[in-house]
Amino acid sequence: MKELTEYREKLVNRFHEAAWEFRAACDAAGDPSAKIEGEWTLHQIASHTRDVQKLVYGARIKQTLLEDNPHFEGFDADEWMAAHYNPQEPLAGILQEFTQDVDELCVILTGLPHEAWSRESRHAELGGGLTLQLWVERGLAHIEEHLTAVERLKAD
Repeated sequence: MKELTEYREKLVNRFHEAAWEFRAACDAAGDPSAKIEGEWTLHQIASHTRDVQKLVYGARIKQTLLEDNPHFEGFDADEWMAAHYNPQEPLAGILQEFTQDVDELCVILTGLPHEAWSRESRHAELGGGLTLQLWVERGLAHIEEHLTAVERLKAD
């Protein structure tokens, strides 16, 4: 049990750190219109990362805490971007919203009792038995994926 508790503490700490590293990497990258992944720009990646954190992983974490075995539909990031992306939105505001959302979520996660991490949810494509811990791990993986991409831009 001690190892699991330590793992979860490290998970929350890394989740928080990764968000702030992403913000710093975006700030340091320079040109928001620089292409990063395929056709997406730094600005689009930042917007996407914020939106997926808030609307997908953050929402699933909160809903799993509040409801018994909630059901989640899939999320089409490309479709969401096509309908909601605002190229005029300031990058600084996107990054502020992103880190604020993660900060608030980390406060919630830090105070959770052990049993809350095992609360389950269901997903339209992934099936059932998906724990709160899994959503935190996936949220972190998503941030780290885009952090790596932004860091590659700085290296080029």
